[in-house]
Amino acid sequence: MKEAKNQQLSSAWRERLQALKNVPPVLKIVWESGRYVVALGLFFRIIVSLVPVSTAWVTGLIINNVKAIVDHKEVLSSHLWWLTALEFVLAIAGSVFGRIIDYYDAVLADRYMRHISIRVMDHASQLDLQSYEDPVYYDRLERARVQATDRLGMIQSIGRLFQQTITVISLSVALVYFSPWLLLVLIVCLIPAFMGESHFAFLNYAKNFRQTPVKRELDYLRQVGGSKEAAKELKLFGLSQFLTDRFTSLSNGIFDENIALFRRRLTAVSLLSMLSTTGYYGAYAWAIWETVHGKFDVGTLVFLTASIMNASNNISQMFSTLSSIADQALFLTDLLAFFQMQPSVMSKPDALPAPRPITEGFEFQDVSFSYPGTSRLILNHLNFRLEPGERIALIGQNGQGKTTIVKLITRLYDPTAGRVLLDGVDLRDYKIEDLCREIGVIFQDFMRYEMTAQENIAVGRIEFLNDMERIRSAAEKSLADGVIERLAGGYKQMLGRRFEGGVDLSGGEWQKIALARAYLREAQVLILDEPTAALDARAEYEVFERFNELTVSKMALFISHRFSTVRMAERIIVLEDGCIAEEGSHERLVARGGRYAEMFELQASSYR
Repeated sequence: MKEAKNQQLSSAWRERLQALKNVPPVLKIVWESGRYVVALGLFFRIIVSLVPVSTAWVTGLIINNVKAIVDHKEVLSSHLWWLTALEFVLAIAGSVFGRIIDYYDAVLADRYMRHISIRVMDHASQLDLQSYEDPVYYDRLERARVQATDRLGMIQSIGRLFQQTITVISLSVALVYFSPWLLLVLIVCLIPAFMGESHFAFLNYAKNFRQTPVKRELDYLRQVGGSKEAAKELKLFGLSQFLTDRFTSLSNGIFDENIALFRRRLTAVSLLSMLSTTGYYGAYAWAIWETVHGKFDVGTLVFLTASIMNASNNISQMFSTLSSIADQALFLTDLLAFFQMQPSVMSKPDALPAPRPITEGFEFQDVSFSYPGTSRLILNHLNFRLEPGERIALIGQNGQGKTTIVKLITRLYDPTAGRVLLDGVDLRDYKIEDLCREIGVIFQDFMRYEMTAQENIAVGRIEFLNDMERIRSAAEKSLADGVIERLAGGYKQMLGRRFEGGVDLSGGEWQKIALARAYLREAQVLILDEPTAALDARAEYEVFERFNELTVSKMALFISHRFSTVRMAERIIVLEDGCIAEEGSHERLVARGGRYAEMFELQASSYR
């Protein structure tokens, strides 16, 4: 048992030392966030770090001058006042430059926070869609987001360590001049306290790592318990107490674990700090002894006393700061690992531009697909074509692969097996960004941006943000123009309730706004993946009728569970178990009397 514990402790220390390799990449990020701010901050830290030893030396000289005047009745000279003025200047310099350092630290904090937040957002946007569907990725992303901003303390600690190191070096030179043993005693007595701090810092990191999934669940419970979307069900189902109890139980577990570690740390570190205090007073007593026996004068005693005290404090602070840096460097592991994550779906270096115009269309050749982490085939050796000017409807029960086909066409995923071709070329050979510009897609779970109506439409093609002619045209095509006309602020009206003056819309109204995004893209391919689920049957019919009119010369693919709209398609594909069970026009499929006819009759009977 004891051997296993020793091995675990040894492993922990190795991990802490290895974590220090995280510091240089982060320092590079800090430097990129504000070069001149970092340089000026270091310059003033160098000046301030030399103040303690300079002050101690000047104070010693003043004491000796005063003693000579008192003991030997010497004449008060201007030399003493110059020394006093110098000490005053040093005090002022230490104070003023300290404030300047605080100023540059504050400026650097703002610059770093902005820079690292943008980098995290930018990198997250480049990762695969599958990353967002992986709980492990979410844990890493959550830790990366926290580490990106919370590690500001580590950056400031590195600045302090730089300043403390220079101060210790200057004081050490003075102490070694009088006795090398003074510095050695101080360091030896401080090492155990440093080891203790470091050990508990590692335990704190391990605790925080374990608690990440629970903290994420706490954030979710906090969000659900106070969200507008959940308010109705919480009241109707009486869920508030259930969520509160669950939150309380989980948070109590974290609290108890934290308190237990804090108590252990308090006891151990307090005992170890007594040893460092013993080292300081031992060196202090030695200086007094040497002075009493005539080896040092009073000024030297004052200088040594100040130097021993400052050296002891700064060495202790150095160890503490270094421990803090090592502690926080462990937390940077996920941030740097996050930046090292690369998408598997990406453009090749010599990728082709998307064809304009598309002449042959899309072709699925023996395509199979299973989502990462599962072996179940969502698509199983699927073959079909979507040709220019053709409108296809996909139907089938949930989980049969309808949305997956859309994700493969838009290259949010790559097939597990087989190929998806566009004009006879594998989609993997095209530039992803260029391909996306030719496709307009609205999913059922489209975003409701807490922005103006104009911006909500413009996100479909953000370069048209200020092109009101195009935005109005897209709104007219999606029937969103009537919704916007009723808003007090028109296209400048803030939507959603997050910000002051915002107005919320009904589900159907939001969907018309979202549809306008697809029309704004002016893409060659339009895809509607059940975006009208919140509309009533008549409103959905009107939307799809308009969709049919506007996609006469385009490729169109839509998914719907309502057969009144599905029958508008020139070709209907029925998916079952990841394969095409049936395909053809509405009339042909009904006449066949197969699976489609069965589903159509089942839905039609509910309206009779």
